[in-house]
Amino acid sequence: MDKLQAEDARYLKRKVKRGSLDVHPTEKALVVQYEVEATILGEMGDPMVGERKECQKIIRLKSLNANTDITTLARRVVEECRLIHPSKLPEVEQLLFYLQNRKKPEKHLPRDLTPFEGMELDEEANINCIDDYVELLYEDIPEKVRGATLILHLACNPDNLEELLQNETALGALARVLREDWKQSVDMATTIIYVFFCFSSFSQFHGLVTHYKIGALCMNITEHELKRYDLWQDELQKKQKDPDNQNVKKEHEKALKKYQGLLSKQEQLLRVALYLLLNLAEDTRTELKMRNKNIVHMLVKTLDREDEELLVLVVSFLKKLSIFLENKNDMAETHAVEKLARLLACEHENLLNTTLRLLLNLSFDTGLRSQMVQAGLIHKLSLMLADEKQGQLCMCILYHISVDDRFKSMFAYTDCIPQLMKMLFECGESHMEPELISFCINLAANKRNAQVICEGNGLKMLMKRGLKLKDVLIMKMIRNLSQHDGPTKNLFIDYVGDLAAQMGAEEREEYVIECLGTLANLTIPDLDWELVLKEYNLVPYLKDHLKPGSAEDDLILEVVIMIGTVSMDDSCAATMAKSGIIPALIELLNAQQEDDEFVCQIVYVLYQMVVHQATRDVIIKDTQAPAYLIDLMHDKNAEIRKVCNNTLDIIAEYDNECERKIQSEKFRWHNSQWLEMVENRAMGDDGEPFMFGDDGEAFMHNGDILERPDLFYTADGIIPADGTISPEFFTDYQNGDIGQGRGWTGLLSPSPGGSFGGGGLDFYPQYVAREQDLTGLICRQGAGSNRPNM
Repeated sequence: MDKLQAEDARYLKRKVKRGSLDVHPTEKALVVQYEVEATILGEMGDPMVGERKECQKIIRLKSLNANTDITTLARRVVEECRLIHPSKLPEVEQLLFYLQNRKKPEKHLPRDLTPFEGMELDEEANINCIDDYVELLYEDIPEKVRGATLILHLACNPDNLEELLQNETALGALARVLREDWKQSVDMATTIIYVFFCFSSFSQFHGLVTHYKIGALCMNITEHELKRYDLWQDELQKKQKDPDNQNVKKEHEKALKKYQGLLSKQEQLLRVALYLLLNLAEDTRTELKMRNKNIVHMLVKTLDREDEELLVLVVSFLKKLSIFLENKNDMAETHAVEKLARLLACEHENLLNTTLRLLLNLSFDTGLRSQMVQAGLIHKLSLMLADEKQGQLCMCILYHISVDDRFKSMFAYTDCIPQLMKMLFECGESHMEPELISFCINLAANKRNAQVICEGNGLKMLMKRGLKLKDVLIMKMIRNLSQHDGPTKNLFIDYVGDLAAQMGAEEREEYVIECLGTLANLTIPDLDWELVLKEYNLVPYLKDHLKPGSAEDDLILEVVIMIGTVSMDDSCAATMAKSGIIPALIELLNAQQEDDEFVCQIVYVLYQMVVHQATRDVIIKDTQAPAYLIDLMHDKNAEIRKVCNNTLDIIAEYDNECERKIQSEKFRWHNSQWLEMVENRAMGDDGEPFMFGDDGEAFMHNGDILERPDLFYTADGIIPADGTISPEFFTDYQNGDIGQGRGWTGLLSPSPGGSFGGGGLDFYPQYVAREQDLTGLICRQGAGSNRPNM
């Protein structure tokens, strides 16, 4: 063997190259850097393969203290360490002098976790004595606590974690003691969990913590401690029943003191355990496992505590969890919002900020917004709007609440709106925060809020800023204000001219939309729209923008609404009709027939025009508008049906021909099943007619069934052949006129088993067109509409 090694040595060359020399960052030690170069030689001594490796050696100086002779110690270090060249002696002395006078480094605590009672020691932990500390873990509880505390002091220094990681014996012993004895000592459990928490502060060590199943153990410990807390509360309540009894009072004070001591230690344990779980929750798979073990319920239950450091941790954990739907739903079930509302009164800045951020996450849910309102958050958050640090978060939460129409009116009874208006006007001509103006736009959509906003010079200041800066968002807010009837709308009379002057090609389209929309909202009887149209020459502008494709659909729609508003005035309606706007509206209706909003607004314009005598005749006689309205009678949209029927009712009053067409169409629609049955019975299974007249002709003559009055029956038999029945008959029937004295009981149709050749007919009153149906409104068919092309 010795011979073989000697032969191998001929082919292997090893060379050590000295490097730099420095002090250890935390310990009393020198760090020597050096480089090892190994080369494999061939048979002729030529280098074949070479490899270099950088290494370091730590020279620990246990005897170094304030009284040590630096010169002697430096000489000894150089003599014993071959990696340090003798010429480096002065440098070694300098480094030793630095170590001798360096202040003791502070203990490093991971992240923001503060030290707790029980961490103090009367001795200094040393990484070289780790085996001795592990031995203590096999002793009684006090010794286990002492051993775990010494290891914790080492783990608090991040430089020692790598070395501790290699010591599987120490980590295994800590995990075993925690798993078996955690119920015996809160201090021991807290200390051991703290050791693993130090590892969990770094993502690369999460695998180690998971390997020893510390996360699952912390979940069990947390659940157990929360149950113990409930028991303590119950016992404390029982001893508080008779406060007048001195013995009971003393016993209660004694129990309260004991309870406070236990509570303090328990909260330390919960703080460390939950912090470790929070670190492990960086992995979403681990977080899901926690959720399956009801981590949300545990955290919400912990919100009842008073310890602010613990509450900051719990709220931070909930904030992280709240971004997932399942966790958010768990928070809704456990009424977390009610408990969070209590924390808004705290003075702890970090806790307040974290709570607001959690509430902001939760405010995206409609149900949780309702819980926030019930918990009184509108008032509490309104009081915090002026806070420079928390005001922005409060505004965002209130903005989300204001999205719901149910809660808009509640803001009028707080100090929220005056504060928002103050912030708005303080912006001057500078950039405005989008959250602020968006919040104001939402609030302006409520009538009571609009009144508060317009109080004093509110509307005047808004108009001044909006018109001067051409601010689209301010104008959107003004447009919302203008939609409310009553005193608020009348305030806009002074600004009609300013708004009308904004209609021009040089203005931005979105800005013109808001100005035009504001004008269209001003349905004020005293407003002289004819003067406005003439002075600002608006009729050509409105007509030009009715052409499909002439502008964005939003602007064209606002033009239609504007025409409907000004058409309320008789003279304005006549002006519109003479300008040729009605044919342009019909053309637009044909182009936009699949857009419910366009259809409804155009029909409303026609409704406004048929009210006036001057334009009614033009619409009825000179346009195809009545025919289009009849086609729209059966639209699926309720609002379109309503406006359409109201318009047709007015037309029917003044034109007999249109009235007959309208009634006939209504009759067809509401009795379509009966009409279809009659037509089908006129044909045999082979498609040939089986009913013939005396001359052999088909019974139906291929004609309109409504032209065959002999198909309608009374209770006594068939109506004479010369009798005629029009749709008016059914109107009389509904009014009760037919049934009186004439024996009419309803509209008849053939029974399933009857035939037209005999009297086997049954009464089917369900086919009778009811009055409320005849005056109902029609909605469009949608994308697959049967609406005819116009």
